[in-house]
Amino acid sequence: MSVQSLYQQKRMPATDAIRVVKNGDTIVVPTAVGEPPALLTALSEARRDFRDVQISQILPVRKYGYLDPETAEHVRHSAYFFSGVTRPGGQAGWIDYIPAFFSELPVLINRNLSPADVVFSLVSPMDEHGYFSLSLAPDYTMAAIAKARAVVLEVNPNVPFANGNCHIHISQVTALTESEDPILEVGLPKIGPVQEAIGKYVAEMIPDGATLQIGYGGIPDAVVMQLTHKHDLGIHTEMVGDGIMTLVEAGVITNRKKNYHPGKMLATFALGSKKLYQFMHRNPSLEMHPVDFTNDPFLAGQNDNLHAINATMQIDFIGQCGSESLGFAPYSGTGGQSDFVRAANRSNGGKAFIVLPSTAKNDTISRIVPTLSPGTHVTTSKNDINYVVTEYGVAQLRGKTAQQRCAALIGIAHPDFRSELRESAKRMNLL
Repeated sequence: MSVQSLYQQKRMPATDAIRVVKNGDTIVVPTAVGEPPALLTALSEARRDFRDVQISQILPVRKYGYLDPETAEHVRHSAYFFSGVTRPGGQAGWIDYIPAFFSELPVLINRNLSPADVVFSLVSPMDEHGYFSLSLAPDYTMAAIAKARAVVLEVNPNVPFANGNCHIHISQVTALTESEDPILEVGLPKIGPVQEAIGKYVAEMIPDGATLQIGYGGIPDAVVMQLTHKHDLGIHTEMVGDGIMTLVEAGVITNRKKNYHPGKMLATFALGSKKLYQFMHRNPSLEMHPVDFTNDPFLAGQNDNLHAINATMQIDFIGQCGSESLGFAPYSGTGGQSDFVRAANRSNGGKAFIVLPSTAKNDTISRIVPTLSPGTHVTTSKNDINYVVTEYGVAQLRGKTAQQRCAALIGIAHPDFRSELRESAKRMNLL
């Protein structure tokens, strides 16, 4: 049977396609804009027809009807990483979460430690050979496709066909539906003077020819904006966004000096503008791969001069980073921060940066603290941390004693809190 005949045979409305789901199933959905809105809307509208169905995903970007505590017994969310639409449910307890390194989610799926009965994914139109591209987020979804009983696709002409290990053949598909809505665009975070100051410190430490991993947020984007004078940078990251695209267009990112996959940008999900998604379409310089390839510390660390830039919310005197919770209340998730900190530490000439404003809540709270707030989830350990950057400077911690770390961190704290922090350090015998 021809691939076109198979396509027509499996094509159906979203309301029919969701009927492959059985009670008790776990549906795996890609990161962020890789989520299929028509399928998730249809499932939401029919959610009372199901029981004990779970949806596992990183960073949902739309508030679907199934995100409802009143119907959680029918269809509920299980977060790999919280977003603004799932955070309230996580903090209230009716949305649960799965602690894991981003790089290891495919391993959990492969080893049946995290279920994957059904896959729902947004994809590009099929090519002449019968392949679709999961260009927006192959992440853990490619592993789920290999395990799932059923794979349901939402085919949208606005989804780019990207290169890399991000393709699925029509023969692997159980059902598909079609949509034409624009891919959701996600703007750049707000960048203020604090973010600019931090970005300047980091940018000054990035040499020409470095390979970058850039996390999501205002500070990493502030770093990107200050790299326009650099030369021959490379990209090996988890997220490709508008900042990276801008540097490519400016001739800053060439990938020529990369020793690992030279000439290629590597990423596992995309988040940005319509222009970014168009930039990705059949772009020979960009490859989208599963996260167990992009984020594996051993593989990513084979890049010489890998510079990883990630943000945290709180750091204590010994160097523990709380990047994913407010005390015991979940806020986001582990994501790829630890993956790339370890990768940069392995890299010949690499640097791992953890960035944060020195204060929170209008300068009323120091983010550098004697001990993390009770219940805080430790994201990056004291043994992995290296460069910590605030708007007041850079503290280099790797290889330093506990007392040296404490003094260095107090030195980049907000001046209004340094005296108080020194007194705490003395009581802890750290100064």
